[in-house]
Amino acid sequence: MDPTPAQRALAAISDSGIDFVVTEHGPVRSLAEAADARGLTPDRVLKSIVVRRGEGDHLFVLVPGGRTISWPKLRGLLGVNRLSMPSAEDALEVTGYARGTITPFGSSAHLPVIADTSIPTGPVSIGGGAHGVAFTVDSAALVAALKAQVADVTEPE
Repeated sequence: MDPTPAQRALAAISDSGIDFVVTEHGPVRSLAEAADARGLTPDRVLKSIVVRRGEGDHLFVLVPGGRTISWPKLRGLLGVNRLSMPSAEDALEVTGYARGTITPFGSSAHLPVIADTSIPTGPVSIGGGAHGVAFTVDSAALVAALKAQVADVTEPE
C-alpha cells in the first residue's frame, strides 16, 4: 500500500537527519492564523512554491510569509526570460502534493530548491504534505538538507 502524502513527507524529513517538530492544527484562513497555530511569527512560515521553468522543468522556491516571488529577480538568477506557475493539477503531478500542502520533502520529483535570503535564522515552519500539518525546523539545517541555493528572489507582498 502506498504511503499518504503526509507519510511520504514525514519519512523524507526523518531520512534527512535534521531535527524537526511536527505541528498539526485545524483549518486556517490566513498567514496570521497559520503562524499562530504553529506558535511562530508570520515571517517564519515558509511557502513552498513550485515554479515552471520549461516543459518538464520545475523547481521549488521557499518564500517567507509576508513576501512574494519577485519574477524579475528569479528570472535574472535563473538566466531565463520566462517562468510560470504550474496549474494545481500540474503541481500535484510533479510533486505528489496538492496545492496548500506542497513541501520539498518527499516530492515525487527531485527538484532544485531556491531559498530566499530573507528567511529568518532559527525556527521556521514548512509544509508537511497535508492540510494542517507542518514541520518546524532550523532554517540553516533546512537549507543544508535541501541543498538549497540561497538568493534574493522575493519582495514584500
